[in-house]
Amino acid sequence: MAGLRAAQKEMTRRLLLTTALETFEAKGYAATTVDDIASAAGTTRVTFYAYFPSRSDLMRALIAELNGILERTASEQHGSTAHDLVTAVRDGSRDAIGAWLVERSKQWEAIRPYTVAAFEAAAVDPELRGLVDRWIEEVAGDVEEGLDAAGRFEPGTRHMRGVLAFAQLDHVARTWAHGRDREELDRMLDVLTESWWHLLSDED
Repeated sequence: MAGLRAAQKEMTRRLLLTTALETFEAKGYAATTVDDIASAAGTTRVTFYAYFPSRSDLMRALIAELNGILERTASEQHGSTAHDLVTAVRDGSRDAIGAWLVERSKQWEAIRPYTVAAFEAAAVDPELRGLVDRWIEEVAGDVEEGLDAAGRFEPGTRHMRGVLAFAQLDHVARTWAHGRDREELDRMLDVLTESWWHLLSDED
């Protein structure tokens, strides 16, 4: 019986998260209320608050879910890390960087609702702004870690290179790629790979 109750609670929690993500995508984070989410999920605001103390807490859970999709794991150095990104940057070859970007591009449609909602939430919620800023810094930290391991570039510039690399990737994934056909995406991936390679590799 306890196992059944736990499974039902997890199903309700998942329903609220999935419904919230869909509602954020349809209406935008700022315009979506707790009542909107509860109603769309076929439940009540009382049930919502039993799982999430606030809309912001639900957004934090979605960001944690996004980290899971991206296979980011806990890191003592900088919060979370994606080992495959660190490895690709450390390698520094165009092939390694391009292969990592191609693999990420396969996730763009799945992760786009999360990242759009996260950035919209950060624009209106100071607490979430700090969380999203830290998340960006963690990705930049992966690039820095890869450059540290390879010993490329002046140490003081490595984190900034990570920030610039993330900005390019985020813009393409979050705002440009949606609805594009495969041929267009492949051309953009080639350009993005070239840009990252020059930014992160000291090869001529």
